[in-house]
Amino acid sequence: MIALPPEDRDLSPHTGYTRAHWEATADGLLAAAWRWASPRGARLDLPGRPSSAGAVSDGLEGYARTFLAAAFRVAGGGDPRDWLSRYAEGLAAGVDRGEEGWPQIHDGGQPMVESASVALGLRLTRPWLWDRLDDGVRDRAEEWLRGALRHRPWPNNWYLFPFTVAGFLESVGRGDAETARARTRALELLETWYRGQGWYSDGDGRAFDHYNGWALHLYPVLDNHLAGVGTSHDHRLREHLESFARLFGGDGAPLHFGRSLTYRFAAASAVGLGAVTGHTPLAPGVSRRLLSGSLRYFLDRGAVDRDGLLTLGWHGPREPVLQPYSGPASPYWASKAFVCLLAPADHPLWTATEETAPSEGPDRVFSVSAPGFLVQSANGVVRLHNHGSDHVGPHDGESAADDDPHYGRFAYSTRTGPGSTAADNHFAVVVDGERSARRRIHPLGADHGDGWGWAASWHRPAFLPGRPAVPGLLVESVTVGVGTAELRVHRVVGAPHGATVEQTGWAAGTSALVPLHGWEAQDEVTTSTAFLDDARVPRLTGLAHGTAVYAALASLTPITERPTARAAGTGIEVDWADGSRTTVAFEPVEVRHVGPDRG
Repeated sequence: MIALPPEDRDLSPHTGYTRAHWEATADGLLAAAWRWASPRGARLDLPGRPSSAGAVSDGLEGYARTFLAAAFRVAGGGDPRDWLSRYAEGLAAGVDRGEEGWPQIHDGGQPMVESASVALGLRLTRPWLWDRLDDGVRDRAEEWLRGALRHRPWPNNWYLFPFTVAGFLESVGRGDAETARARTRALELLETWYRGQGWYSDGDGRAFDHYNGWALHLYPVLDNHLAGVGTSHDHRLREHLESFARLFGGDGAPLHFGRSLTYRFAAASAVGLGAVTGHTPLAPGVSRRLLSGSLRYFLDRGAVDRDGLLTLGWHGPREPVLQPYSGPASPYWASKAFVCLLAPADHPLWTATEETAPSEGPDRVFSVSAPGFLVQSANGVVRLHNHGSDHVGPHDGESAADDDPHYGRFAYSTRTGPGSTAADNHFAVVVDGERSARRRIHPLGADHGDGWGWAASWHRPAFLPGRPAVPGLLVESVTVGVGTAELRVHRVVGAPHGATVEQTGWAAGTSALVPLHGWEAQDEVTTSTAFLDDARVPRLTGLAHGTAVYAALASLTPITERPTARAAGTGIEVDWADGSRTTVAFEPVEVRHVGPDRG
């Protein structure tokens, strides 16, 4: 466990956390991790499930990711625990070809990821570490780092790893045409991945997730900050935070959505970066509320084990949130949240009184059209309806064998997670007993008005490989948020004879899924999530043949007033208890919501 100072409820009425809590957390995590160091400190061989990269690479990951936490800690507040002497010795051993030598960087290999953390750590701590190394160590470190410039990254945020390495080398007078090429290439790709409203896709497809904050914004904006220059990336971070800051729950939880969720409070790194650089729309007290809320959320829920180590999981250990590349030190990507420590103790981030989080304010419904999101926020719980993020690359297949519950579901929240044995918040076409998956998502638009909003998409239902595809089959989907209610409308086109459809709701202790149109029966299944071992998932079933429209009302809380629905043209019309009306039409998708006066 981590020893924390007393709470300060005067300065931080919501979390009790201050800058001292962040420093203590960093020191506690580092102290625990260093108990697993190799003799000279080039590797931190933490216990736990090895990654697909192997134990030696995992040890490098332990060094690199904790070094980043130490670098933020030292650069922003000194080194009272003398962390840097350990990392200096570890660096010398790692770039040596001896027993503790680091694995060489190659195409798409994990050491390329870690090279960025090593380079950024060296850049942040240059006066106290790099400048004090002997020339031989510096030369060998440069040669190892240049491996990131000479090999091919994976086609996504990985291009920012050689970008970061090159930025460090140029900052210490070791730049050349090779470093310039790496930086130019990364920035060119970043431009093609920008989709607007402060959101990047993580690569050429439509992957919008936490990598926006902890990679796609963090590396270029921090690079600008350290170099003392400004670019369009700074404005994009500010714009990103306009919507992203609303995606944290009142309890501090980030959305349980996307990959690499074991990085936990790294989700708040963009908030800290915005506060440090000034590229934020948030008041300092709001920024600290989000940062400390996220940190405390995980510390209070078992993210750190009795030995002081971050575990592989969400709250505590949890296998289903991991990826093959997840190893014992992977959770220490959370170190990126400590970027907030670059703000000195007298910075408004630390001196302003903590304010409420956006999700603790009035109920809200809003859309973010660039990534294809509809967001509802009520009572401190944030729900995201996904009509645009799929993590399917342009050249990837669309087999159900690759179903990813952290992208393919229609809705996610700060209070629930995808089920491990049953698909929650899913719409499936069932053909010959096989349920379809939702893989590549094609957005059809998103918008919002006063107290309501919508988002729409279409997809081709994916089935397991080895069986003939179902020609002409597609699903068009619209989610309409009206206050706290979720209206889910689906139009199936080209369903073969004998097909059926299924709609599931939230995996929670208590939730509701009310059939409005097209459904024949309802029941309930159970599953395990990162939040509950025995979550209940309501389910609707119906018949399908040719073209048909289905509508249901979903909620994380009991539904007390049920609207009425009827077919209307190509879609459906819903009358609410307050007299307002929602109309959803297809061919093309059009959504209207009018108040009780039908104005």
